[in-house]
Amino acid sequence: MSENIKIPLALLYQIIYLLDNIEIFNYCEAVQSDYDNVLYALNKKKASLELRDAYADIIKAKSDDARHQAKMRYLQQKRALQEDW
Repeated sequence: MSENIKIPLALLYQIIYLLDNIEIFNYCEAVQSDYDNVLYALNKKKASLELRDAYADIIKAKSDDARHQAKMRYLQQKRALQEDW
């Protein structure tokens, strides 16, 4: 079951929002563990997509200054992502 699927980005954000707002403490530890794993994976995917968009901003920049600023934002996001995960 290692196949990838495509879902709309808005749906991904909606799923993450929904899971973030579910009170999971009433469920057994196995469910809580699965919940944590799924939410972690979805948040990691979201961050990865945002990092990809930041990289695309470097490529789409119209000037050297804009490219440099986009690159700095990308590197900051990348560093933050590495520290969080």
